[in-house]
Amino acid sequence: MEKKLKKIALLTSGGDAPGMNACIRAVVRTGLYHGLQMIGIYRGYQGMIEGDFEEMSSRSVSNIIHRGGTILKSARSKEFRTEEGMKRAWQYLKAERIDGLITIGGDGTFRGANEFSKKYEIPVIGIPGTIDNDMFGTDYTIGYDTAINTVIESVDKIRDTAHSHDRLFFIEVMGRDAGLIAIRTGIAVGAEAILVPESKTDIETLIEDLELGWMRKKSSSIVIVAEGEEAGGAFEIAKMVGERMKDRYDIRVTVLGHIQRGGQPTCMDRVRASRLGVAAVEALRAGKSNVMIGIQNGQIAHVPLEQSVKHHSTFDSNLLRIAKLLSY
Repeated sequence: MEKKLKKIALLTSGGDAPGMNACIRAVVRTGLYHGLQMIGIYRGYQGMIEGDFEEMSSRSVSNIIHRGGTILKSARSKEFRTEEGMKRAWQYLKAERIDGLITIGGDGTFRGANEFSKKYEIPVIGIPGTIDNDMFGTDYTIGYDTAINTVIESVDKIRDTAHSHDRLFFIEVMGRDAGLIAIRTGIAVGAEAILVPESKTDIETLIEDLELGWMRKKSSSIVIVAEGEEAGGAFEIAKMVGERMKDRYDIRVTVLGHIQRGGQPTCMDRVRASRLGVAAVEALRAGKSNVMIGIQNGQIAHVPLEQSVKHHSTFDSNLLRIAKLLSY
């Protein structure tokens, strides 16, 4: 049976991701369609602790589907991790008579939502919004498609310079705990090597591969490095390789950094965000709680928050084999 709801609040938390605004739009307009009051919480859990709420109308989310970032802002809140912080947040929600909460974010966002919901018995639905695409229970997260396309565009431009000057570029992309951005972009840009946290970096093998490329008269080489790569990141790897190959290549390092989080979301991210936003409101109306809304094999899936925060997506090591084969 559908749960009788009158007022739903939503927030974005953690790192921003392209497509979050499209998701906010979908949540708000779906709620309004069903006759609900929609409340936006600014600055994530910190805003919830401070009562930074605003009622949202259809006009509130007009002309935002194409915008990067999040109109609700985002913040990381140490205070929300404390019992006192959660209690203050609950008091504000209770004063506003909030019947359900939708959170858009990643692993940390869902951990907080899961604990908060169990402590204060308020239904919470999570929507995966993170460029890392490392959430269990969904094939893709909001922001991932845009982020990898941003990386590809940037690396293609760097390749032009590398080719013009016979240079070896080490390009660091985001991925502190997961190499899913690195592996797909590495294949897409034809990188000579891809270094990720999920696979131990063998400097000797890397140097051998780059030597072979030099002997085959490759005029440029690109190595994609995930920031969480265990050997120390792009600068440290470049230093180790440079000491051995200083007579081969002119070596440069580029860290793409937060450029990967910004920009207009792609069509795929806008559609994915819209589907997840609609499904989140429908899940609350159906009496669901403590679940993440994901997409599995093209279909909407409800995944317990505990599973989504305790597991990570399985890394496909076969992609590394493909990348190495195609770099020959």
